[in-house]
Amino acid sequence: MSIRTINPKEATTAEVYGLLSGAVAPRPIAFASTVNAAGDVNLSPFSFFNMFSSNPPVLIFSPLSRIRDNSSKHTLENVLETREVVINIANYAIVEQMSLASTEYEQGINEFIKAGLTPEASVLVKPPRVQEAPVALECKVTDVIKLGPEGGAGNLVICEVLLLHIAESILDGTGKIDPYKLDAVARMGGDYYIRANGDSIFELPKPIRNKGMGIDQLPGFIRNSSLLTGNNLARLANTEAMPSAAEVEAFKSDPLVSYTLNKYKAEPEKLQIEMEILGKKLLEANQVNDAWKVLLLGR
Repeated sequence: MSIRTINPKEATTAEVYGLLSGAVAPRPIAFASTVNAAGDVNLSPFSFFNMFSSNPPVLIFSPLSRIRDNSSKHTLENVLETREVVINIANYAIVEQMSLASTEYEQGINEFIKAGLTPEASVLVKPPRVQEAPVALECKVTDVIKLGPEGGAGNLVICEVLLLHIAESILDGTGKIDPYKLDAVARMGGDYYIRANGDSIFELPKPIRNKGMGIDQLPGFIRNSSLLTGNNLARLANTEAMPSAAEVEAFKSDPLVSYTLNKYKAEPEKLQIEMEILGKKLLEANQVNDAWKVLLLGR
């Protein structure tokens, strides 16, 4: 594929921002509520955000200084004054209201009111949390690190989580957050967002559960297949060992496998292709052990 190479020092700040925010995506959103020393409430979303520690529980979000005039956002001014913030996690049900709260209203304007959201008193900090948010995290600000002097520079707001408020409605039977019930939203580049639900959510076995053999250890005819993708090969390579010869032989009794073996027994090249197609379908259905057997029988 053709590659365009860009040196940030030879591009405008706006161009760099647009390219980075489009490439580093999707990004979770910190819907941050703060107050200033006078008690004025502010509510604004920030997509330069993530978790960085669980013990202690630490989140970081980064309000950028405005590119046009290098001015600071009210959220940054507030956390510098009070050292407190509530990071609310917005979902699809309130995404339009969250976006509306990003409007650059004048100091003293309450975005809860403008966005039609309900302030709920926090327990340990002064900023209110968003009642409609499925998750709200009361935090103290432990540090603010300025990343540069010019417009577009980030300011890392390092937050220690003091209390977690989680809606019972988004929990599964084991007390964990169900991603389908959370219905989270994330930021892409430009005006684009993504909704984490439906077919966009998928499960992937973590390699830490076993020591996968690695793609380099796959049989050459599988590794060099023109039908199996890199993802298909990695799913196979995440297993510790191939099925035994006895297991592979026993799988010949599977009705579809038996039919395919008999139909193409006189055409070995065609048989390998058909078995690779079947193996690919099994991999994509997460039937990895059966996929292994099919691919080995196709050789």
